[in-house]
Amino acid sequence: FEKHEVVLLRGVTSSGKTELYITLILEALSRGQQVLYLLPEIALTTQIIARLRSRLGETVAVFHSRMAQHERTALWMRCTSDTPPRVIVGARSAIFLPFTRLGLVIVDEEHDPSYKQHEPAPRYHARDMAIVLAALHGTKVLLGSATPSMESLYNARSGKYGSVELLVRYGDVRMPMITRVDLRDAAKRKLMRGHFSATLIDHIQQALDKREQVIVFQNRRGYVPVWQCETCDWVPQCDQCDVSLTYHKFQHQLRCHYCGRQYAPPTHCGNCGSSRLRMLGFGTEKIEEELSELFTSARIARMDQDTTRGRHALDRILTAFGQGAVDILVGTQMVTKGLDFDHVSTVAILNADNLMRFPDFRAHERAFQLMAQVAGRSGRRKTAGTVIIQAQEVQHPILELVVHHDVEGMYQRELEHRRTHGYPPFMRLVQLTLKHRSEERVAHTAHTLAHALRPYFGDLVLGPEIPVVSRIRDKHLRRLLVKLPRATHQAGKEHLRDTIDRVFGDSAHSAVQLVTDVDPL
Repeated sequence: FEKHEVVLLRGVTSSGKTELYITLILEALSRGQQVLYLLPEIALTTQIIARLRSRLGETVAVFHSRMAQHERTALWMRCTSDTPPRVIVGARSAIFLPFTRLGLVIVDEEHDPSYKQHEPAPRYHARDMAIVLAALHGTKVLLGSATPSMESLYNARSGKYGSVELLVRYGDVRMPMITRVDLRDAAKRKLMRGHFSATLIDHIQQALDKREQVIVFQNRRGYVPVWQCETCDWVPQCDQCDVSLTYHKFQHQLRCHYCGRQYAPPTHCGNCGSSRLRMLGFGTEKIEEELSELFTSARIARMDQDTTRGRHALDRILTAFGQGAVDILVGTQMVTKGLDFDHVSTVAILNADNLMRFPDFRAHERAFQLMAQVAGRSGRRKTAGTVIIQAQEVQHPILELVVHHDVEGMYQRELEHRRTHGYPPFMRLVQLTLKHRSEERVAHTAHTLAHALRPYFGDLVLGPEIPVVSRIRDKHLRRLLVKLPRATHQAGKEHLRDTIDRVFGDSAHSAVQLVTDVDPL
C-alpha cells in the first residue's frame, strides 16, 4: 500500500486471507475510518459476519439484496448519521452506500463473476466500481483471491497494482490431492452407478465412515435438463424463449431458467404424439436422489437457487452443515465460493467437461477457477483433503493445471490466447444486444448498425450473430461485439456512442431495444 493504491492478494485456499483482512480492518478502525468488505455471494456473508463480529463486536453492518426494504433503508440512514457503521459487509450493491470516512475497501474473491451486475441497468462490475469509489475517497483497495481474474493478474504483473502472495496453507496443511476419473473408461468397465463412479463412491463412503463431510458439485440445478421424445427427438421448449425446459421433480414441473415460466410435464410428444418420452442429463436434484439411494443412512442437503429462495433458507442449510447435521452437501456454483468448514475431507466434481466446453472466451479461465475453488473447500484444517474430478476428457490441459494447483501456468496459457485473438486484458469489449418481437426487424437493425460501425472499427466489430438462446420473453435477439484497443478506447467509445445515436435516431430502428454492456462477462 505504500507504493500502490490497489493491491492484489493471491493466497491459496485456506492460507489465512480472512485473518489478514481482519488485521487491516482493525488498523483502519484504529485510525477512525470506515471499511467496506465486499463479497460476491450472499451465502458467504453468514460465515464472515459471525467471524468478524466475534473479533470486532457490533461495529459490523450487513447490506445485500435479500434484506427487507425497510432494513436497507435503515442502514442507508445510519450511514448518513453522526454515528455511521464502522464496517459494512455486503454484496455488490453495497458500493452505492454513502460513506463519510472510508479508509479501506476489501474485495474478497475478486475473480467471481457474481460481482457483475447484468439486469437491470446500471450494468457494472463491483470490483472495478470499488476501485473508482476508493479513488473518490482517496483510500486503498485490497483485491483477494486464490484464483485471480486474468485482468487483475495482468495489472499486478504490469505494475499497475501492487502484488502480495500467500502460497502456503495455514498450519502448513497440504493442498488437496486431486484424482481424475475417466468416465468413458468407467462406463466401459461397468464401474458406474448412476452418475457416480466406483472410485467416487468408495471415497465418499470412506469419508462417511470417518464421520467427515462431503461436498458434491454439479453446475446445473433441477432434476434433469431436458425431456426428449424417443421417436422423433422432440424436446419441450419455452413458449417465450428459444430454450429447452428443465424438469424439477419436487414441484413436478418443467421450468424455463430464463423467464421463469412453468409448465406441466408432457404426457406425449408435442410433435409426433408418441408417449415414449425419456429424461436426458442430470441436475442437482437428480444427484441428491441418487446419493440418497447409494448412501441410505447419510444426511443429505442441496444448495442451489431452488432450495435457497426463502429468506432464511440459506442460513439454515449452512448452519446445519457447519454444525455437522448434514453429511453430504450437493450444490451448484454456490458451494465453490469461499465457504469454510472444518470437517469437509472429500469434494466431488461430477462433470468437468461441461465447464470447459462453454462457448465463451473465458470458459477455460472460469472452469479452472470453479474447480480450484471447489477443491479448496476440502481438508482445510489438519490433513490434506481429497478431490475427485469425473470427466470424459481427463487429459484436458485445464484439468492438468487444476491437478497441480498451477495458477501461474493457467495465466501464461490464457494470456497467450488472449493476446493472439485480441481479448481482455489487451482489448476492452462492448457488447450490443438488440431485442424486438419481430425477428426480421431486429435482424435488419443489427445489420444496419454493424454496417455503420465497420468503416471506423473494421474487423474489430464481430457479428451480428444469433445468440445461443435467440429469443427470451418473446423477444428475438441479435448480438454484436465491438473490440476497443486500450490505447484509444476512449475515442472508440465516443465514436460508438455517436454511431448508435445516429442509427437509432432513424424511425426505422427506434423501436428496437438496445442493451449496451461495457466489459461484459
